[in-house]
Amino acid sequence: MKTLLLTGALAFASAPLFANAATSAGGSSEHAGYALQTTPMTGGAGTVNQPDTNAFSRPQGNLSMTKRLDFSVGNSFFRNPWVEAPASTQARDGLGPLFNTNACQGCHLKDGRGHPPAVGTPSVSLFLRLAVPHDPIEDADILRTNGFKPHPVYGAQLQTFALPGAKPEADMVLSWVKRADVLADGTEVELREPVYTIENSNYGPLGDDLLISPRVAPPMIGMGLLEAIPAETVAALADPDDANSDGISGKVNQVWDIASGQTVAGRFGWKAAEPNVHQQSMGAFAGDMGLTSSLKTTTDCTPSQNCDGWANGGEPEVTDKIADFVTFYSKSLAVPARRDMDSAAVQQGARLFNENGCAACHTPTHVTGVDPQRPDLSNQTIWPYSDLLLHDMGPALADGRDEFLANGNEWRTAPLWGVGMAQQVNPLAGFLHDGRARTLEEAILWHGGEAQPASDLYRQMAPQQRQALVEFLNSL
Repeated sequence: MKTLLLTGALAFASAPLFANAATSAGGSSEHAGYALQTTPMTGGAGTVNQPDTNAFSRPQGNLSMTKRLDFSVGNSFFRNPWVEAPASTQARDGLGPLFNTNACQGCHLKDGRGHPPAVGTPSVSLFLRLAVPHDPIEDADILRTNGFKPHPVYGAQLQTFALPGAKPEADMVLSWVKRADVLADGTEVELREPVYTIENSNYGPLGDDLLISPRVAPPMIGMGLLEAIPAETVAALADPDDANSDGISGKVNQVWDIASGQTVAGRFGWKAAEPNVHQQSMGAFAGDMGLTSSLKTTTDCTPSQNCDGWANGGEPEVTDKIADFVTFYSKSLAVPARRDMDSAAVQQGARLFNENGCAACHTPTHVTGVDPQRPDLSNQTIWPYSDLLLHDMGPALADGRDEFLANGNEWRTAPLWGVGMAQQVNPLAGFLHDGRARTLEEAILWHGGEAQPASDLYRQMAPQQRQALVEFLNSL
């Protein structure tokens, strides 16, 4: 396949990759009722060719030069550490006093996936969300705006680091239980299940009713494009009652939009609990780093922890200008191009992906809407391989913790674009919401609930077919 690099974007010239199927102008054909991608331009015109450790850190290829300057400024605030206040670095002070990391890049390593910590080491890109059981009537107000009931002392997230002189909330300790999954041909695949314990709690007992949900940092690529998918497109894919009896019952989460003060569709986060990139970003500043913004005016520090006794970095600590730069950066990270599309194994894997029903949730393609402020994100045919909906993934992956309309078994369909480069960007990267899967095969085998039939079909495949499906995923 020949490639020609043009002003940061990609132009590709090649023969049609699926000779037996008609190819549309949008770079797709169809197989088993689902689209087949026939263009390497996974992120539309903004796709970039960066097949190395920086694959997730490039700006949209069709971003104007002026906007690239904004991207660079946002990158500096995303990458550089925040510090304790007061400090000479006034633009980046106010960290903590309780936090999980001191920089966005601390979790989103090179803008990619995080990973579970090695046994006996602190976690840098996986944290525990916390909640306690709620009463739907007594707790109606907090459920409407928060989606769950935080712990009264430890809040919504376990902070495992603190400024000098402060005590972290506790230590998160991770261990693994391993077991073999035996495939139809006798092949054994070792799976590992995480076991989390919380030790050295410094602010009193956590209680026996504590609910935890481990979350590994997701990759940052293509978030602006995902936000640009029209809400009606996502809603049209929902089938909460499985009216068509195909076993797939995706639903839209309904979450609180702080800026508009109303309930809207959610599409970001592992349970689709955030409505847009800006709110998700400000939530990370507040929860992960203890930094306030005009959108999130409080952090996860509760009154019992006396965080008001520490100097702040201004009110708010993340100024609106910095917040806008970080949001712009987060919405402008480009999607890398598909690779190895002329491989016979990759083509076979793409067909198996559709035949097995994987595409029923991992919807291959969408067309973004029109945003006059962001022409680089508008009218783009993209290939994220996600419907952005909630699906029941079965008891093995359940966290037992509700979040708005998402129950303890439900997770948002993770976009698959760039998944084949995840461990090139971060060699320790893990798959699924808690990073438990070390390989894509392990991730497939963990799928249950609505995805159980597809997972079982994978178990029945011949080794060559399983390899072809994995090679397809690695090409994304």
